[in-house]
Amino acid sequence: MTDGQTETLYNAIGGDTTVRALTHRFYQLMDTLPQAARCRAIHPDDLSGSEEKFYEYLTGWLGGPPLYTDKRGHPRLRSRHFGAAIGAEERDEWLLCFNLALEETVPHPQLRSIILEPVTRLAYHMQNKEE
Repeated sequence: MTDGQTETLYNAIGGDTTVRALTHRFYQLMDTLPQAARCRAIHPDDLSGSEEKFYEYLTGWLGGPPLYTDKRGHPRLRSRHFGAAIGAEERDEWLLCFNLALEETVPHPQLRSIILEPVTRLAYHMQNKEE
């Protein structure tokens, strides 16, 4: 960038269009993959609200506009998800859907890697039940 601004992951992956595509594909996969059935089961029947919140969160997390925090305040992800029993299987299924969606929507392997590493750590942090 020549104007002195810092490049963000949000801009590097294609901004709003890519974040929308990523979150949409993520929830499509969760809703249809048999390998994601346990993860899908802990979500509401209608995934549209979940998809919108995830889009808002990822937008800000990747360095775009702080949509989630502007609307909802601090994410408090673990406490907001505490009502859902997230074990190793649900976590791994969530990561499967995210990784597949990321591969389909972000063509650059290095950018995918940069995104996936902290997302994986976060998924492990979200686990709230032992098997």
